[in-house]
Amino acid sequence: MRLTGFSRRRFLQLVALALAGLPLLGGCGAGHLPASARPDYLVYVGTYAEAEAESIFLYRLGSDGALTRLRAEKAGANPSFIALDARHRYLYAANEVGQFEGAASGFVSAYAIDQRTGQLTPQGRQASGGADPCYLSLSPDNQAVLVANYSGGSVALLPLASDGQLKAAATTNAHQGSGPNRERQEKPHAHCIIPDPAGRFAFAVDLGIDQVVGYRLDAARGQLEPLAAPAFTTQPGAGPRHLTFHPNGRWAYLANELTSTVTALRYDTTAGRFDEVNTLSALPAGFSVPNTAADIHVAPSGRFVYSSNRGHNSLAVFSVAAEDGRLILLQTVSTQGQTPRNFALSPDGRLLVVANQSSNSLVTFRVDAQTGLLTPTGHTATVPKPVSLQVLPDFMAR
Repeated sequence: MRLTGFSRRRFLQLVALALAGLPLLGGCGAGHLPASARPDYLVYVGTYAEAEAESIFLYRLGSDGALTRLRAEKAGANPSFIALDARHRYLYAANEVGQFEGAASGFVSAYAIDQRTGQLTPQGRQASGGADPCYLSLSPDNQAVLVANYSGGSVALLPLASDGQLKAAATTNAHQGSGPNRERQEKPHAHCIIPDPAGRFAFAVDLGIDQVVGYRLDAARGQLEPLAAPAFTTQPGAGPRHLTFHPNGRWAYLANELTSTVTALRYDTTAGRFDEVNTLSALPAGFSVPNTAADIHVAPSGRFVYSSNRGHNSLAVFSVAAEDGRLILLQTVSTQGQTPRNFALSPDGRLLVVANQSSNSLVTFRVDAQTGLLTPTGHTATVPKPVSLQVLPDFMAR
């Protein structure tokens, strides 16, 4: 029998539903299927690695949280942070090094993704415009890659060709200033850059100067134009690290590395700036061991925010107040490993995968859709120095 438009896995899922007497609703989402029939996901993992070592890994994430290794690629030294285009055809990696082609710069690598196997084919690389690039994102129109250079204290825009290849940086902006923490804020340290949902502005989070620096974004023309004033300034010494938007586009959340706090923000979509709603500790009361905050994400439902703690080695779970986006701390749960650098939620919000950098492990959690609380699935995988994750639908099952 020839099947058109169905994978073998999907066919077997539908047969199982029919045998169980369940309706085969074509429009029904994964949340309405029994766990055994929910789709799998793929997880790409960026790592710290030597230049000739395997350094980007691909896993299949099952509906029960199980991780199955599919392949590994040699992607140069330290492809620590990775991002994918909207159609999952290309993967981009920030190679976190201090020298590239004789200059004080890291580089960004581009790869085409084989839709049958997930294999990565190199599409070239370009200088990142500063040393030790640690974060990158794509403009909403997929016309540019935005990169933050930690040691260089700068951000850059790299245009993209129609075939996904990188062009040389069209704009590079160096930040200025310092903060009160003499060890960590002796100079600018750009740690994150993301576009707003509309693609009108981009925001660079700089740990070294306690600022979210705003830019007017024109990806088609390759322009990042600095705004006249900071988009947001934290409390002195907070050391802001990562920023993420709420699905409604009107709120955002900021992880402050040095104070282990999370700030809820109200976003002015016209001016490209933020106002503080509230700031909370991401740690339980009484915890006094040194800790630094790392990653932050909003659940697809918009009802919960998650952040990671390195030192306490935990994930903090916050609820989001429906009226103004205010945060309330609900839970801190062990990541069952050391130094949870980054983590990612599955597109349906039912699973969370955390990368424990210092214990070389990926650990998966179930997410309660009603309460947002996390429960370990019992499934783990061993990956050398995992740093960042991208969870996406299993395109190989189509």
